[in-house]
Amino acid sequence: MKELNLTQGNVTKVLLQFAVPFLLANLLQALYGGADLFVVGQYDDAASVAGVAIGSQVMQTITGIILGLTTGTTILIAMSTGAKDMRRVASTIGASVCFFALAGIILTLCMVLFHTQIASLMHTPEEAMTDTRHYILICSLGIPFIMGYNVVCGILRGLGDSKSPLCFVGLACIINIGLDFLLVGGFGMRAAGAAIATIASQGISFLAALWFLYRKGFHFEFTRRHIRPDIPITRRIVTLGAPLALQDALINISFLLITVIVNQMGVIASASLGVVEKIIVFAMLPPMAIASAVSTMVAQNYGAQLLSRMTRCLQSGIAISLVFGISVCVYAQILPETLTGIFTNAPEVIRMAAGYLRGYSIDCVAVSFVFCINSYFSGQGNSWFPMIHSMIATFMFRIPLSYWFGQLDSSDLVLMGYAPPLSTTVSLLICLWYLRINKRKLQNGMYG
Repeated sequence: MKELNLTQGNVTKVLLQFAVPFLLANLLQALYGGADLFVVGQYDDAASVAGVAIGSQVMQTITGIILGLTTGTTILIAMSTGAKDMRRVASTIGASVCFFALAGIILTLCMVLFHTQIASLMHTPEEAMTDTRHYILICSLGIPFIMGYNVVCGILRGLGDSKSPLCFVGLACIINIGLDFLLVGGFGMRAAGAAIATIASQGISFLAALWFLYRKGFHFEFTRRHIRPDIPITRRIVTLGAPLALQDALINISFLLITVIVNQMGVIASASLGVVEKIIVFAMLPPMAIASAVSTMVAQNYGAQLLSRMTRCLQSGIAISLVFGISVCVYAQILPETLTGIFTNAPEVIRMAAGYLRGYSIDCVAVSFVFCINSYFSGQGNSWFPMIHSMIATFMFRIPLSYWFGQLDSSDLVLMGYAPPLSTTVSLLICLWYLRINKRKLQNGMYG
């Protein structure tokens, strides 16, 4: 297990060195997530595409909650690593294993029991209901694997190892794509086949991660006696992770609400929305990867009391993210059909999705700032502010604007595409205001 010391060396170089495996891992994870929609789009009708699109939106919400909670573990481990407190690192790992094992069981039971009600709440078009229910139910059975994988990767990244998780997700990607073509294309299992491919790949990836930890171990003492409930540490993990989980959940719930609005416009609009959301998942990968690296790097430097290095990390993260964000935005303005045509062969879906993508792609520029600033705050243990301003932007601007734009033109999605960048701009303005306040607090806390 090769770990980076994020408190030393050239900031931009170290950030890139740590972030590139993040980016590749996220890319592969999105590939095996997007493979479901791609393969179904090649072999099945619009109803099956809509079923996978709607079901994957639901599962993306669940994954966002899990990722947010496990980020609490990553940040706490990174802070303790920066402070060179390995005893606390071991206790955090043990407490995390206990807490997330219980959380995984509860979440799985809830999703399995209520998958039909969830599909109904989504206002799923009648012709896509069966595929949606099958996809949600089968993928829900894989929640323990998602939970376990994210816990292991959260631990490794908190220690400064972002390369090992890349191997695990690469394995999952290969298995998922192969099974997608076999089950959907070969056996004609539609959305159910795509869901089976997804949970099978997740399970194998999780088992590979466990095997890796068992064989390699840690560079500090960690035994079975560390794996026990620890209320103070668990409370701290939840305090750090819950706001991030809630933030992701609320953002994804907003996606679900927008999906509900669009589903009432018909199956073509529903499929178009699903196609663009998949494209945006890929487009957002670079800023998300950079932001994740910023969070861990800031946390280690926060633990080491290196204020100026934290600031340089934020600045480098934004600059790198903008390179990707601007590139995606420009391409989507010129040739959107070349992107929307990847996931479907239906001309109506390609055309409607292209109009939606033109506006939505502007958000790739705005989030380059917001994602990194959010991670900068989270790395300091302040995960409440990112949640609060995200709620304001989402529920006071994005959802109302999406609904309003949809009412103005119910035959197309062009206007709705501008709701995301407008709401993210609101978040950015709030972030810039709070950065000034946070800087004074840090200076007084560290040097006062």
